[in-house]
Amino acid sequence: MTEQRQGAERDAVGRAWRELVETARRTVTDGLVVGTSGNVSVRVGDTVLVTPSGVPYDRLRPDGPEDAVGVDLGGRQVLGDLAPTSELPMHLAIYRATDARAVVHTHAVHATAVSMLVPELPGVHYMTGALGGPVRVAPYALYGTEELARNMLQALRGRTGCLLQNHGTVTYGDSLPQAYDRTAQLEWMSRLWLTASAVPGRTPTLLSPERLKEAEEKLRGYGQQPPP
Repeated sequence: MTEQRQGAERDAVGRAWRELVETARRTVTDGLVVGTSGNVSVRVGDTVLVTPSGVPYDRLRPDGPEDAVGVDLGGRQVLGDLAPTSELPMHLAIYRATDARAVVHTHAVHATAVSMLVPELPGVHYMTGALGGPVRVAPYALYGTEELARNMLQALRGRTGCLLQNHGTVTYGDSLPQAYDRTAQLEWMSRLWLTASAVPGRTPTLLSPERLKEAEEKLRGYGQQPPP
């Protein structure tokens, strides 16, 4: 590998690590996690950068390599001295099974509450289409286990996000901003469903599969598009 290529890869890892730390801190600021719960990862080539285990996000140094943690797709640590997140099996399972470039896992309150009540979050809003349809709940398994990773993958079939029973949320995307936005939307929809469901004597209206599919297709063209 040439020095120029090595330098380019180091720069890419550095940029990705800064974005990862910013995203991890945002999960705390936005109330999606407490303390060191939850975790974030981003893929750069064959390396997966992940938040370290048990380190408060405000203590992570975004601009230096000292705190960066990276593993290969087999889970072998290739970067850093800090131990990777205990939820590494979940992150790696997503990267092996999908074309994800980033994963966000949180313990968001409303979404976790929904995971304790129903087998899936129904189509309460058209943004359900951004996640591929009604969001399934993965059966409970101990955190950090391969069993939890398997349950999660089943719940993610045809989806870009799922709920973990009595645990939290997982979303993925083409980038950290997209994965994070899906997490935020999932928490908002969970709060919406809980609020509507709490009204005595009333049942929330739900969007049909056809309406959700229609929204999913339209959302693909949402936002600023590159010129033809």
